[in-house]
Amino acid sequence: MKRESYFDEEALRFLRGLKRNNKREWFEARRGIYEGKLKAPMLALIERLTEGMAEYAPAHMRPAAKCLFRIYRDTRFAADKSPYKTHLGAWWSRSGLEKTSGGGYYMHVGAQELVIAAGVYMPEKNQLLAIRRRLMEHHAEWKKLIEDKKLLRVFAVHDPLALARAPKGFPAEHPAIEWIKWRQWGVTAHLPAEAALKPGLALEIEKRFRLAAPLVDFLNAPLVRAERPRPVWTGGRLHG
Repeated sequence: MKRESYFDEEALRFLRGLKRNNKREWFEARRGIYEGKLKAPMLALIERLTEGMAEYAPAHMRPAAKCLFRIYRDTRFAADKSPYKTHLGAWWSRSGLEKTSGGGYYMHVGAQELVIAAGVYMPEKNQLLAIRRRLMEHHAEWKKLIEDKKLLRVFAVHDPLALARAPKGFPAEHPAIEWIKWRQWGVTAHLPAEAALKPGLALEIEKRFRLAAPLVDFLNAPLVRAERPRPVWTGGRLHG
């Protein structure tokens, strides 16, 4: 992977300005900057990172446009009605888990910081249960992954939003109970926003994604099911 630059100082100025002027009129007057200095470079960066995933996360390879998050906020149920996010992010979900949570890879360029992360965040109820059961059965493997020294040199453990007590159906004395109490499992790195301007940006992100890949795979293992063949309607009967 080459050491290429993707963003420049104008991109960060736009994001900082958006944070101060989070209004449609301000954004529309500078849409050209957003499209040319943020969205287009982000799509190029996503494509470059996705190419590298062929080696360590092939099930997470998706078209760049599918990974890119919209900069528009969903304000329907929010007290804050600001129309835009002050960062531009991307999420690489696993094939088969696109419409749910699941484990994946995340990064965003923001007004204040560059964030790189990997793991499962706020999983739905069935996924939460499946991961907790996996932790019960494979806690020694998880311990090695979440305490890996190389991983923790470049990441911090993400806020697990842990329960105060053992969840229903899980023994409080189980050796993995502290991890079972968690409601999300992941690692996150917060870097200065200026890190997004460096030529080695893609390399920096990929280095962290590669280190987190075993952790993501562990979390996805109980969530991935073999695809069942779609039923076929022929001769007035449903087959399959």
